[in-house]
Amino acid sequence: MVGRDDISISVIKRLPRYYRFLQSLKENGIVRISSKELASRMGLTASQIRHDFNCFGGFGQQGYGYNVPELHGKIGEILCVEKEIKTILIGAGNLGKAVTNKMFSKKSGFKLIGIFDKNEALCGNMIRGIPVRNINYLENFCIDNSPICAVTCIPSTDMGEITDLLVKIGIKCFWNFSTFDIAMAHPDVLVEDVHLTDSLLTLGYLANTSNTESED
Repeated sequence: MVGRDDISISVIKRLPRYYRFLQSLKENGIVRISSKELASRMGLTASQIRHDFNCFGGFGQQGYGYNVPELHGKIGEILCVEKEIKTILIGAGNLGKAVTNKMFSKKSGFKLIGIFDKNEALCGNMIRGIPVRNINYLENFCIDNSPICAVTCIPSTDMGEITDLLVKIGIKCFWNFSTFDIAMAHPDVLVEDVHLTDSLLTLGYLANTSNTESED
């Protein structure tokens, strides 16, 4: 087994896909699968799958393959889906509500404990049973409840001041839906950026390139 600090980020980023795919197999009653069949279904190679799993000790049995429910559970443990990292969300607009309803409705390893917005019209609303608080209460809330993670769904123009405050009061990691570069401003925190526009622009390029090639 490779030391956890030596596992490449590319392997780590494939784990959620394995977890999601195995969940689907489990729901369809598939109990056993070989690395070759799993690779074929996922568009990977069997050697790639075995390499990835060997980074965490390997989970297959010679001549049997993988036990799907067991493998799903093991990857879930690696991803810490049973843990509940205290998390707050900044920005209760349409994006913030969508993220809350989609991502915090199932086991993710994170527990949403507070939602904040500067828009008074949104304050007092309930999202999944959590009240939207005015951003002015953010610092005291964090001091009292010690969240570790923040989800940021606000314009980039508002991010600098909010990020500085969050880091100062103990936020260690960010799930960032803005274009603000948190890692540049605060290199010591963990950041996972989600740039939806970048993804759409990439798709647009690929779609237009494909159409051009077809016309040729």
